[in-house]
Amino acid sequence: MTVAARPDALNFECETGNYHTFCPISCVAWLYQKIEDSFFLVIGTKTCGYFLQNAMGVMIFAEPRYAMAELEEGDISAQLNDYEELKRLCLQIKRDRNPSVIVWIGTCTTEIIKMDLEGLAPKLEAEIGIPIVTARANGLDYAFTQGEDTVLAAMAQRCPTEAPAAATADNEQEARHGLRRFLDFGRPKDSSEDGGGETAESEYVDHPPLVLFGSLPDPVATQLTLELKKQGIKVSGWLPSRHYTELPVLAEGSYVCGVNPFLSRTATTLMRRRKCKLIGAPFPIGPDGTRAWVEKICSVFGIEPKGLDEREQTIWNGVEDYAALLRGKSVFFMGDNLLEISLARFFVRCGATVQEIGIPYMDKRYQKAELDFLTKTCDEMGVPYPRIVEKPDNYNQIQRIRDLNPDLVITGMAHANPLEARGITTKWSVEFTFAQIHGFTNARDLLELATRPLRRNNNLKDLGWDKLVKEDTRV
Repeated sequence: MTVAARPDALNFECETGNYHTFCPISCVAWLYQKIEDSFFLVIGTKTCGYFLQNAMGVMIFAEPRYAMAELEEGDISAQLNDYEELKRLCLQIKRDRNPSVIVWIGTCTTEIIKMDLEGLAPKLEAEIGIPIVTARANGLDYAFTQGEDTVLAAMAQRCPTEAPAAATADNEQEARHGLRRFLDFGRPKDSSEDGGGETAESEYVDHPPLVLFGSLPDPVATQLTLELKKQGIKVSGWLPSRHYTELPVLAEGSYVCGVNPFLSRTATTLMRRRKCKLIGAPFPIGPDGTRAWVEKICSVFGIEPKGLDEREQTIWNGVEDYAALLRGKSVFFMGDNLLEISLARFFVRCGATVQEIGIPYMDKRYQKAELDFLTKTCDEMGVPYPRIVEKPDNYNQIQRIRDLNPDLVITGMAHANPLEARGITTKWSVEFTFAQIHGFTNARDLLELATRPLRRNNNLKDLGWDKLVKEDTRV
């Protein structure tokens, strides 16, 4: 019997299974909250409406800024006028909400019946006087989080190429000074602040414009912006911005960098259509990923990063109690939200062994830096490279889980309960999508989320209930 040698590189496979993921129209749930002056119109059937209302847990009392344009039998058999019906709905939205932008979300049904949303939108936009952005977020072509990717790719086309007028800039500068005076109220005045705006600008190194893309909660986006500010790097804007009217300027030659691994379509649009330069960096998930992300951006601008060693080590020291729970454990990713590569790399750094990374879709060019970082992390931690399976077949995965018997399986909600019934510890992958996991300061929350089922099992053992659970499993 011969022992197989360790591969020299990551092993990629494609099983051409179906997308066993959440529907990509779920991106509406976080994008309508991020873009505060937007309104999302999902064009689909009642099933789409049930999904958004039930699976996403949106209460009717919250009055979320989205609605369903429900397609009935008359629409599907082409007996109704699509343009007039959409015009009626958009005029009602304008009258009731008056948003700065209306985003049309295409679904599987609009794809199947070939609705020309891209052709209808410009004509209707000119007629009602509100920008209409069209994005295809159907589950036939896209996985869970790729819905955000299609929306941001469409919005990237609307970003201005020039900065606003000087008068507007003066107003914004005055507003910043007013906020600064408010925050500094009661503090002793430093003589170095007499220079006003010049002092603030002197904190930054002279470098080309940098725009970050990816939808993050405002506190997380602010944290990442401040991390770069410590290195003298100024973030010119975020895509998406809090308001559609404040989309970042994307001049030719601007630098862009993503914060999520599922935004490959947006990255391609920014490079090909807007002629921007993409910074290919690992994603700022975990202390190791955040440090590598900052270092890569610094290297592109010729800046020597400062204090990152101490910053990262401080975070690791603060999460040691959680990281110890993953140390020596085996983890298996079934694949759902396209965050799998980044999470696997972080788990390996914590001391775990990742047996397999299932992922619905893999763009090796956009994730090249993350894949290289995963390889480097496995080498440094002395663990085998994980097997990477694109579009995994769930039946085959279940057989592999049975053979490998991992300590933790990161899976979609559809498979969690059946696996738990067979004695396999699971964690819902969708929770990582909605949790704040980016940056240095959120590393503890990320680990708390990942180790929750392991801590639950430990508590059951302490109470002696684990034997009872095993007996129930046998039955």
